[in-house]
Amino acid sequence: MRTWFDNLCSLARGPLKISVGAVFLSMLACVSAGAQEVQEAGGEANLKLPDLSQVSFLGIDGHKILLFGLIFCMFGLIFGLAIYSKLKNLPVHKSMRDISELIYETCKTYLITQGKFILLLEIFIAIVIVLYFGVLLKFEAMRVAIILLFSLVGIAGSYGVAWFGIRVNTFANSRTAFASLRGKPYPIYHTPLQAGMSIGMMLISVELLIMLFILLFIPGDYAGPCFIGFAIGESLGAAALRIAGGIFTKIADIGSDLMKIVFKIKEDDARNPGVIADCTGDNAGDSVGPSADGFETYGVTGVALITFILLGVSSPTVQVQLLVWIFIMRIVMLIASAAAYFINGAIAKARFGNVDEMNYEAPLTSLVWITSVVSIGFTYLVSYLIIPSLGQDTTQWWKLATIISCGTLAGAIIPELVKVFTSTESRHVREVVSSAQEGGASLGILSGFVAGNFSAYYIGLAMVVLMSLGYLISEMGLATFMIAAPVFAFGLVAFGFLGMGPVTIAVDSYGPVTDNAQSVYELSLIEQIPGIQQELKRDYNIDVNFERAKEMLEANDGAGNTFKATAKPVLIGTAVVGATTMIFSIIMALTHGLTMNVNKLSLLHAPFVLGLITGGAMIYWFTGASTQAVTTGAYRAVEFIKANIHLEEAKAASIEDSKKVVEICTKYAQKGMLNIFIAVFFATLSFAFVEPFFFIGYLFSIAIFGLYQAIFMANAGGAWDNAKKIVEVELKQKGTPLHDATVVGDTVGDPFKDTSSVALNPVIKFTTLFGLLAVELAVQLTATQGSNVTHALAAAFFAVSFFFVYRSFYGMRIRQEAH
Repeated sequence: MRTWFDNLCSLARGPLKISVGAVFLSMLACVSAGAQEVQEAGGEANLKLPDLSQVSFLGIDGHKILLFGLIFCMFGLIFGLAIYSKLKNLPVHKSMRDISELIYETCKTYLITQGKFILLLEIFIAIVIVLYFGVLLKFEAMRVAIILLFSLVGIAGSYGVAWFGIRVNTFANSRTAFASLRGKPYPIYHTPLQAGMSIGMMLISVELLIMLFILLFIPGDYAGPCFIGFAIGESLGAAALRIAGGIFTKIADIGSDLMKIVFKIKEDDARNPGVIADCTGDNAGDSVGPSADGFETYGVTGVALITFILLGVSSPTVQVQLLVWIFIMRIVMLIASAAAYFINGAIAKARFGNVDEMNYEAPLTSLVWITSVVSIGFTYLVSYLIIPSLGQDTTQWWKLATIISCGTLAGAIIPELVKVFTSTESRHVREVVSSAQEGGASLGILSGFVAGNFSAYYIGLAMVVLMSLGYLISEMGLATFMIAAPVFAFGLVAFGFLGMGPVTIAVDSYGPVTDNAQSVYELSLIEQIPGIQQELKRDYNIDVNFERAKEMLEANDGAGNTFKATAKPVLIGTAVVGATTMIFSIIMALTHGLTMNVNKLSLLHAPFVLGLITGGAMIYWFTGASTQAVTTGAYRAVEFIKANIHLEEAKAASIEDSKKVVEICTKYAQKGMLNIFIAVFFATLSFAFVEPFFFIGYLFSIAIFGLYQAIFMANAGGAWDNAKKIVEVELKQKGTPLHDATVVGDTVGDPFKDTSSVALNPVIKFTTLFGLLAVELAVQLTATQGSNVTHALAAAFFAVSFFFVYRSFYGMRIRQEAH
């Protein structure tokens, strides 16, 4: 164990060679010494699923009716794979296909590197799982192995859907670029959306398939811990891919974009060695990240609700009713998303199929709203059929359906609010342009800050209103079935956020395809191929207009920017609302079912207040650490590109130079990720060991601070991004001082919207889920070894965490002599 930790610390190039391993070894010794007489385990260790077959639904027992759900999951997988195959077979010119395949190869290299890195991080989690379940609770070896296995399944799920997302998007980017040559806007819209739906349907189907497998085929007393292990694994995978991907993509993006100012070259100039890395980053950050994040969000929210039902509902019959109802609702939402996609597709084709000009945002907006309406309709219908009577109450079906519908509405309303601050049609975005016209980059950046701050106000209030409605409905009799009914209502609102999961992922994935399509077009150098116009006419019957093709791709990228922005607050919203439900699981364990120590969940309990303050510190450190990694990496990328760009001698940058930029991005993404992960991991252990109710305050704090920090940063970044797009597409002022000013704003916004803000979602959920294990480990150690031991370990863990917090800046600083 020591050898492995020594190697890990040497990766960080720090002097802390033995202390990390020594801390774990000392903890293992303490746990072993006190494992003889341990109290009955609380929380997730005691979770036991009821017999689903004891309750009938529509004349079929619960176990059998959910078996039918597996069939619908398979249909979802077939749907995703069918679109994948269709995209692969779309026409594309060889020059464009070669570029997209080069992008995919660099993405593969990055993903393989990240996969190995995630498995190293999993060792941290595995040690705690073994200590808690194996040594402390004395679970038999097979049971511990199964829990570890499902943590690996969670990682594999996040990693697998991320890989699928990259493969689909790198098919779609060249096909979208080629479609622009036909001069019609509809195919340019339709191709990225198909790619997004393929990813969305595959992602949700795989997630649901795994969770149904645990529910239906894992023995009831194993299933609870397996759900927790699965959720922790997928959360770890998503956090690593989101953080590292966010750092990678923005290093590449900034390095590539700044060349437009330095050398006055066009967007995605083939001579710029940073462009390939930028394309890889679009997938690493904007495709891998959201795919893994969406997979994890969907799973963790479900696990939070399952945990609540098992801990907060006393009647086994009602437990079964609620569990079966939730999973059937998930299946129905999959069907609703597919139905809405086809309905919207028919409308969009009728409206835009043959037009010469279209608003690319219009059919995406209608897709979101149609999905919301269809989902809500199905929610009420299926709830009436499945739970016409909950216990003996015949009114709860519509009340529960209404609570979920609050979340489903949020999934449509929040994107509308985001568009107010990030769309190319937005007055806030146009204010950024106006400010930059007179005040340059300085005033443009200030206007972006204004947009981000205002957006946090409106989106925050919208969430409060919808959550309040859920709370009020939960007061109408739901408390007769469970403890803390409003907490369950908040979990259902988060569940409703994801009611149109495939569509949310689809419109998010739209962005990286449109962004890549522009790059593929330029990198293919198709305009310079001898006899290309005759070739396109002969082989594809295309009368090409290259300038029009480029204009349409740029306009579509603006829509992609907007809808990338709309998914971010939805995902962070589920993290916060869902975390409330998961924190309840910890509270139930600490208070023995709300019968003891409830007074410590109060501002009168000093550790709870101190925890609330501490959480904010961690959120702001994380923002700085992730941005620092981008800044240092971008400095090195810019340094290399400026030294190796050849504008006179070559038509395109060499593959070797492009790969070097990718290498720089990967290096700093991993260095930044290592510092951040170890700091977060040991901070979670430390704060859990300080005092349990301090930790509860800490969890609430990171959720609330994280929510507003993420919304502010995501939408400020989105405003700067589309302000640049207005200058390029509408005002046609590339290469002007105004364009330079908006490029600067965009590069400031890059780590805002695609690094720090988006990574807060998995960080919050990982901390909360891992905290389930950490806080119970601390409680059991205190019971067996005394508070002196846990406080000593808390200090040791904090020392490790603080060391990596320190390294996240001082170990990542820009040093002139370093290369």
